[in-house]
Amino acid sequence: MIFNKETAEKTAELLLQINAIKLNSKNPFTWASGWQSPIYCDNRLILSFPLIRNYIRDEFAKNIEKQFGKPDVIAGVATGAIGIGMLVAECMGLPFVYVRPEPKKHGKQNQVEGFLQKGQNVIVVEDLISTGNSSLLAVEALKEAGANVKGMVAIFTYGFEVAEDNFKNAHVELYTLGNYEHLLKLAVHKQYINEEELMTLEDWRISPSTWSV
Repeated sequence: MIFNKETAEKTAELLLQINAIKLNSKNPFTWASGWQSPIYCDNRLILSFPLIRNYIRDEFAKNIEKQFGKPDVIAGVATGAIGIGMLVAECMGLPFVYVRPEPKKHGKQNQVEGFLQKGQNVIVVEDLISTGNSSLLAVEALKEAGANVKGMVAIFTYGFEVAEDNFKNAHVELYTLGNYEHLLKLAVHKQYINEEELMTLEDWRISPSTWSV
């Protein structure tokens, strides 16, 4: 996983500022997977704040070219990364496609929506990385469609060990704007959480699938 310290700190500050990330160690959230969690991240909120979405867009555009070189196509992972992915593609003057979680049940049964030619270099835009499983399924769908996936960029990652292993095993390079480590440091510094809550949030990340209050 690649990141820039200054960008990670700024991204954490912006996500906390607009409540895209909520921290609550006493009344945890329940994820779709059933996991109990003291943190909830909803990066869709970014699209409602022009200055912040422009910052995220510009950081993506700058770092995509820096880390991977300019691709032929930007691909967003449905549904969370379609909006920001399209903004990045527009900023870079590139075509945009998006990847469904699974092929449509009707029509042409597409999983990749948009115009994509075999052999084109693609960067995948994701909003959030937890285990990485759904993100890497999107990568596989693009490869099956003939794309040359150069890497993935994401707004935020929880930094789970399982995700790092999954990306490593899939040979996919991941660049993230924000991450859990810098989020916690900033949250303590800005007094969003206290030291006791910090310990709870650190414990959760060690074993999120079995954690409970």
